[in-house]
Amino acid sequence: MTKAEIVRLLIERSGLPKREAVQSVELFLECVKSGLQQEGKVSLVGFGTFLVKEKNSRNGRNPRTGESIQIPPKNVAVFRPGRAFRHAVNKASAAGKEKVGTPG
Repeated sequence: MTKAEIVRLLIERSGLPKREAVQSVELFLECVKSGLQQEGKVSLVGFGTFLVKEKNSRNGRNPRTGESIQIPPKNVAVFRPGRAFRHAVNKASAAGKEKVGTPG
């Protein structure tokens, strides 16, 4: 699903004008980014938690030259789904397999 599809669903389900729906999605994403930058964690009860994790520096290899290089440490954003979210995804996945006839 893309951001445009999320906007379309928001319009269909809420009746918001397109401009307001786009602004709402953009504002939500900005709030998540800001929360991660400032606090390193954004928790949405019933959905999940966005976290910032630090990856340590490590040795790597340049694929073109084969030269050994040092990869610097960096922060990465990760998402941990909440229990309700995991169950909803598993139910949807199981229902999809049953419809197709694939053993579940």
